[in-house]
Amino acid sequence: MPHHSTHISPAPTTPRRRFPAKPLAAVGLSALLLTACGTPGGPAGAAEPSASSSEKSSPKEAGAPTPRLVYTHDAGIGVLDVTTLKAVGGAELSGFNRLNPAGDGRLVLVSTGDSFRLFDAGAWTEPHGDHSHHYVAEPKLTELAFEADKAGHVVRHAGRTVLFSDGSGKVESFKSSSLDASIEDGALPATDVYTTPEAHHGVAVELEDGKLLVTLGNEESRSGIAVLSAGKGQERKEILRNEDCPGVHGEAVAAGEAVVVGCENGMLIYKDGVITKVASPDAYGRMGNQAGSEKSPVILGDYKVDEAVELERPTRISLVNTETATLQLVDIGTSYSFRSLGRGPEGEALVLGTDGSLRVIDPVSGSVTSTIPVVAAWEESTTWQDPRPTLFVQGSTAFVTEPATRTIHAVDLKTGKVKKSAQLEHVPNELTGVEG
Repeated sequence: MPHHSTHISPAPTTPRRRFPAKPLAAVGLSALLLTACGTPGGPAGAAEPSASSSEKSSPKEAGAPTPRLVYTHDAGIGVLDVTTLKAVGGAELSGFNRLNPAGDGRLVLVSTGDSFRLFDAGAWTEPHGDHSHHYVAEPKLTELAFEADKAGHVVRHAGRTVLFSDGSGKVESFKSSSLDASIEDGALPATDVYTTPEAHHGVAVELEDGKLLVTLGNEESRSGIAVLSAGKGQERKEILRNEDCPGVHGEAVAAGEAVVVGCENGMLIYKDGVITKVASPDAYGRMGNQAGSEKSPVILGDYKVDEAVELERPTRISLVNTETATLQLVDIGTSYSFRSLGRGPEGEALVLGTDGSLRVIDPVSGSVTSTIPVVAAWEESTTWQDPRPTLFVQGSTAFVTEPATRTIHAVDLKTGKVKKSAQLEHVPNELTGVEG
């Protein structure tokens, strides 16, 4: 790809969209189960019913932070209390929607195609002098949204949240903590906007020193990354690039602010002003999905070697050490999906297998330290938007959904046991959470 210079111009103002919030709509269970995958039943035992309830619209003070889980389903968005796994509200929103924590511990960004909408999970903390106040309220889909052309990846790092629009190449970043004021003022926070030379399915990360890492590509192909100087909008200047990364996809950050992106033949690492390529041992060895941890220099990734197959079901995962720029492949004895990767509180690598078990892996040695049965065996759908068992980690608890039985399980990573399960009102699809 030829080098592209950036045009210096004032950063465009951020458009604001308003949408009417809607209550949670009921959907026939029989229709929802048509989209479920896997087989009924599971080793975790009978689930506790989770009756629908909602809190009063006015905020109530809580004695401690109240973390919540947020999941999508065919009819919209549901919210659960992390401790009880009981429903505390939700909102109607049609279509296939993707969830991303906004970075402020309260809000979730919902990628809807033409916008990143703000969903208030209804739990937050407000500093007050030498202490804090904690609040809970009814979750709601707010009227605020960042306009986008094919809303794509959302990245949170170094106190900044960065949105990437695949259809325009617009990279929009803002201070994550500024979102709380948006709820009170009814206005979006001030943002910085940079537009890539060509639109593509990409991602961007703003670093601690203000530099911006962006992917390179166009509608036909993607080739690598560029690092831009700190600055505003199009005033940023390219200072480094590497185009030895065909099909660049995804990102993760490891200890020491080592940023990685996956390639179809390895992985690129940006650290301390240098871009390093870690090559796959196979000509086609794709690591397009990654999970990082600030507690570990090792990145957990998937690993696929068959470019021609419609859906590869790999049994090997990749472990890339960002300090030594080395790759280790580990066969875990079961296949997994792109929603199977996570990291534990101490940087443990976590993989949810299609055999229904959650594997805890030492990221340095690659050894499987424990295998925890959670759900029944399942098979990944060839349609990537379909529901499938999904892993989300918050603190020392791993939450795993089981669409086939409309169930969610909470796994205590300290004891290695399922500590609670609950029945859901809807078939769950995507899953995330807020700290409250």
